[in-house]
Amino acid sequence: MMEDLRPRLEELVRTHAELEAALADPEVLGDHKRYRETAKRHADLTEVVRVYDSYTQAVEDAAAARELAKESEGEDRDAFRAEAEQNEARAEELGQRLRVLLLPKDPNDDKDVIVEIRAGAGGDEAALFAGELHRMYTRFAERQGWRVEDLSASEGSVGGVKEVVFQVSGDGVWPRLKHESGVHRVQRVPQTESQGRIHTSTASVAVMPEAEDVDVQVAEHELKVDTYRASGPGGQSVNTTDSAVRITHLPTGVVVSMQDEKSQLQNREKAMRVLRARLLQAEQERQAQERADQRAAQIGSGDRSEKIRTYNFPQTRITDHRIGVTVHNLEDVLGGQLDEIVEALSQEEQRRRLEALSDGEEPAAAGS
Repeated sequence: MMEDLRPRLEELVRTHAELEAALADPEVLGDHKRYRETAKRHADLTEVVRVYDSYTQAVEDAAAARELAKESEGEDRDAFRAEAEQNEARAEELGQRLRVLLLPKDPNDDKDVIVEIRAGAGGDEAALFAGELHRMYTRFAERQGWRVEDLSASEGSVGGVKEVVFQVSGDGVWPRLKHESGVHRVQRVPQTESQGRIHTSTASVAVMPEAEDVDVQVAEHELKVDTYRASGPGGQSVNTTDSAVRITHLPTGVVVSMQDEKSQLQNREKAMRVLRARLLQAEQERQAQERADQRAAQIGSGDRSEKIRTYNFPQTRITDHRIGVTVHNLEDVLGGQLDEIVEALSQEEQRRRLEALSDGEEPAAAGS
């Protein structure tokens, strides 16, 4: 099954060896930028080369065992046949892994993310649920060794949050969080419900890759910047200066407000980070709509309006409606143990991408 990819894989092995030699070159060592770029390309290819070496060894071992089986009799022949089958199964598994590794890389894979959570239908209960989602992602991030920075938050009247915006930074943030965008639904009996009736509330989540200046060009004349006095819950003044900032991107109408910092400059900087992320997401969604292969590989639309997951408290279960996966450890998941769901979503994405490429189109190589 791998003959079609063998020439490309052999080329990657040669490239990997060249990069390894370059990392020991004094000229490269003396150029910080060049060394960093070389080291990254080398790291990107290392797993491909490792898996390909294991695949080649498994194929050779299977062939050798088949030959020995032909020359043997009785129990020895059976043992060699079993060994051959074992190595063939391993080669099949490694070949599939190689096809995944050679899929075109998501351009956002190395980016940090900005997450927005907003309370939806359900009033106070929705705000409480939005707060729980915020804690869930924060704890999940902490378990991954990522850094979380809250950018802004608007508290609910009885707790929770009406809206919260935060940044998550670290290795592998986008690949593991990108499928969380959409409507999250909770079903439970609120503490204020005297009849014991189950209520349904919602919160929307948007996960956006953080954009740098090179990703999104925003000209100053495209911005309308308003400043105003920050206020706390109930409209009470929390600052005696006009430190809050509202930025409107005139070409698109996107509006971002920020008031959590006491400094107008800090609020503006945070608002610009969120604005760039929203503009980058909008542009990438527009481009994706023009590519049938990306649409085919999507797990849902990623739109805020799409119901993606239900958290059912009476049955202590969580169901992801896009892939039909149900887990029965609701409290653990809300405590940050999202790994099982995240991994299932990642595997489904890989399956769909491989399926989309099954018409014979060769995927771009990793590290290219």
